[in-house]
Amino acid sequence: MLNKYARAFFTRVLTPFAAFLLRRGVSPDAVTLIGTAGVMAGALVFFPRGEFFWGTIVITLFVFSDLVDGNMARQAGISSRWGAFLDSTLDRVADGAIFGGFALWYAGSGDNNVLCAVAIFCLASGQVVSYTKARGESIGLPVAVNGLVERAERLVISLVAAGLAGLGAFGVPGIGILLPIALWIVAVGSAVTLGQRVVTVRRESAEADAAAGRAPTPGGTSRGSGTTS
Repeated sequence: MLNKYARAFFTRVLTPFAAFLLRRGVSPDAVTLIGTAGVMAGALVFFPRGEFFWGTIVITLFVFSDLVDGNMARQAGISSRWGAFLDSTLDRVADGAIFGGFALWYAGSGDNNVLCAVAIFCLASGQVVSYTKARGESIGLPVAVNGLVERAERLVISLVAAGLAGLGAFGVPGIGILLPIALWIVAVGSAVTLGQRVVTVRRESAEADAAAGRAPTPGGTSRGSGTTS
């Protein structure tokens, strides 16, 4: 849902910065790679040590590269399938690093196996939610649904909570509980979103089969080799 309303706003805000980078000869692909590296560093260096405030600050500095690179490509007139593929692929890498960092904290010094499992579920469900849309679109379906918790919501909820929880290191009492609450919200919301997308794809595929004048075969339509990711 945040993708629908926030992306346009931040795209306008970041347009001058994108234009500045283009004038300096920076390519959109370079911004994508640097942004992903920065997010990974913030998540995997700081989060496993429980330094959530500083980790969130570092991640926030780089996470907007996801909007800047596309803006640059459009301004330069060089949007391409490769750029879209690279951007989408590295988004999954960055998301995995963020929730992997949480999982490493709870598996180590955080000493909470339940929350470690919740963080791993957030990581895995986020990847699957993205995959369902990509797979649905690859077989010609629009997957026209705004899920309850999509990528923007996952990032905002988890990073805001992590940043605030990190203030506990500066003496703010009782604020550490925000991160566990956020992880549970993301986990449940991701599960709901996955269900929404699966139901939507099933409905759209049935409608497409009916429009083409053929009934779906028992067990569904033909699958691929299973190697798509």
